[in-house]
Amino acid sequence: MKYSYYPGCSLKGQGRAYEESLLPVMRHLGIELEELPDWNCCGATAYMAVDEGKACVAASRNLAIAEKAGLQQVLAPCSACYLVLNKTQHLIHDYPQIKSAVDRAMTSVNLKYSTDIPVRHPLDVLISDVGVDAIKQKVTHPLKGLKVAPYYGCQIVRPYATFDDQFNPTSMDRILEALGATMVQFPLKTKCCGGSLTGTLPEAGLRLSYIILKEAIKRGADVIATVCPLCLFNLDSFHGKIAAKWESARIPTVYFTQLMGLAFGMTAKQMGLQRGLVPMKPLASAPACCAARTAAAAT
Repeated sequence: MKYSYYPGCSLKGQGRAYEESLLPVMRHLGIELEELPDWNCCGATAYMAVDEGKACVAASRNLAIAEKAGLQQVLAPCSACYLVLNKTQHLIHDYPQIKSAVDRAMTSVNLKYSTDIPVRHPLDVLISDVGVDAIKQKVTHPLKGLKVAPYYGCQIVRPYATFDDQFNPTSMDRILEALGATMVQFPLKTKCCGGSLTGTLPEAGLRLSYIILKEAIKRGADVIATVCPLCLFNLDSFHGKIAAKWESARIPTVYFTQLMGLAFGMTAKQMGLQRGLVPMKPLASAPACCAARTAAAAT
């Protein structure tokens, strides 16, 4: 199976552990990802609030490049990228003036965006195209005993619930259960982590992150698994400030693809787990080199 891969800015920067784990995991499952050539920033969700028309133009250029290259589907792992590319498609379809602006802009750079190229999330591809059974067959080091709080964030199922439930998504739960992990009941799985508020209204943003961290600890989770670079940043980066204002709520937060890689026998370093500020405890089922590295990080 082959997909066009749109990494977006985060997976090449702050969220590079997501790419470091995503690419080998997908390759291990027989999925070929071809990085979109000459891609540009999608504008993230903030640009949509500044200038919706120009934001659509910036995002649609990536879809036009995929179309020109003859690629049929675009895989967007970042939650903001996934939302913006999908929203762009809907706005072009629903508003003629936006479609006209996009058409003019694409024509000026010898591109054309004329079809609705599906924008897919890795969870969607793993559940719908690969399948839970196929994932389970690839597991060599089951994550037995690991209690995981699955945290989806608020963007991949809202407002467009294309592959999962808007209020109680379960795709990540099913994948991690296939790896041998235990899912804790986590009712805050789609609650906002604060997003960019941690940089604009810190007290409000930090409180939202604190609520999620504290609930995961209360539910007995060993780790929070997420799909969003910004969510991971917020939940992993502000433990000192949270402890100073409320109380300690230290729990590791990782990408779900990192846990997949561990279950497939890949090492912690290969999965970029050394980048986390709150390290995971070593797993009994991990390869020896992985267990040694995570044990060292935990001390």
